Amino acid sequence: MSDLLNKWIDEAKNIIIFTGAGISTESGIPDFRSPSGLWSRMKPIMFQDFISSEKSRVESWSRKFDSENDISFAKPNEGHIAIAKLINFGNASYVITQNIDNLHQDSGISEDKIIELHGNSSYASCLDCKFRYELDEIKSEFISQPVGSKKSPICKECGGIIKSATISFGQPMPEKEMKRAESATLDCDLFLAIGSSLQVYPAASFPIIARKNGAKLVIINREPTELDKIANMVINEEIGSTLKALV
Repeated sequence: MSDLLNKWIDEAKNIIIFTGAGISTESGIPDFRSPSGLWSRMKPIMFQDFISSEKSRVESWSRKFDSENDISFAKPNEGHIAIAKLINFGNASYVITQNIDNLHQDSGISEDKIIELHGNSSYASCLDCKFRYELDEIKSEFISQPVGSKKSPICKECGGIIKSATISFGQPMPEKEMKRAESATLDCDLFLAIGSSLQVYPAASFPIIARKNGAKLVIINREPTELDKIANMVINEEIGSTLKALV
């Protein structure tokens, strides 16, 4: 099977790589939906509540800076490194990712080659003027406030609401990134879906689009997925070691 996939990678003119939480669990980041994930311990805060309620915003930032939810310790694993090689050697053109952990950037892939469908948790931005804020500045100001009287950060440029640069439940998907992902998918002849349960839509629609458009679809995931039946190849193995052996 690996020999055939190597052949497909060598022959492909345009490879797209699609990644989900499964690749980052090998870096120590729990899947949000797993038994040990964040959502098993607390209910997600809806985007509408974040916008309308100062209490929800304070709760959101308190969770963000809770040491139990900190993922800044994580480093790229051999799966991330293998994908970076495929991108940087010119075998693959883009990484479309559901992940928010910045590990593809940390592995050495340039920003313009990464399409983030669910945003990025490593910085924040104003919802109105889009001004970027680094988390260290926000964290320092937020945690210095007395418990019980904390206030959420406000944009110093326009007075708007600052939010972690991730897509929350109820928040519209990023239109620009969705269009980039669709265009990249339609241009590919080999689509590698890696570490995703392929259950979350509209992100999970891209492997379907690729397959319907004539591209080969390969799914690499530790567990079976709902889209295995349409794939040209399914590999249910550890992701890092599998990718390392391919590159």
